[in-house]
Amino acid sequence: MSSTATPRPRRHVALPDPDFVHPEVVAPETGSARAARYVGAALRISLGWIFLWAFLDKTFGLGFATERGSSWLNGGSPTEGFLSFGTQGPFAGAFQSLAGYAVVDWAFMLGLLGIGVALVLGIGVRIAAVSGALMMVLMWAAALWPANNPFMDDHLIYAGLLAMLALSHAGRTLGLGARWEATSLVQKNRWLV
Repeated sequence: MSSTATPRPRRHVALPDPDFVHPEVVAPETGSARAARYVGAALRISLGWIFLWAFLDKTFGLGFATERGSSWLNGGSPTEGFLSFGTQGPFAGAFQSLAGYAVVDWAFMLGLLGIGVALVLGIGVRIAAVSGALMMVLMWAAALWPANNPFMDDHLIYAGLLAMLALSHAGRTLGLGARWEATSLVQKNRWLV
């Protein structure tokens, strides 16, 4: 009697999309993982509020960083004061040359609004994070060198936090991220996640 077995035919197994989470495959969430998701969501919303508040204060002159008479709606430039008087270091001249230009004001204000809304709602977090990190690094470069540290300041910390939020899908918790990612627009254009 022969003990040779007939080999089984190989089946092709399709690998899942790495950005799509299958609920039946996900291991139960630990308490610390759940807490981390909520901390990430709270940080996302808080950072979004910082951007959104800067937009609102500069637009309407709410009296915190911008007086009503200097508001954007009253003809003030939201970037001229900082670019003219707040810049220092090796790039100061380049940043000062941008002061007062309407296109710079519009780009800055639309950036604040878009980043703030996206982070608060949890939609488009990746593109908001990239845009926000770029804005933070530019603001850091405009004011080199920090007064209390050789190179590190809050702008770089915010940029790093934005990168972490983008990589951790922070818009899905306490936000509209999961619904946003399920839309056909985002399914066809994954960079909008």
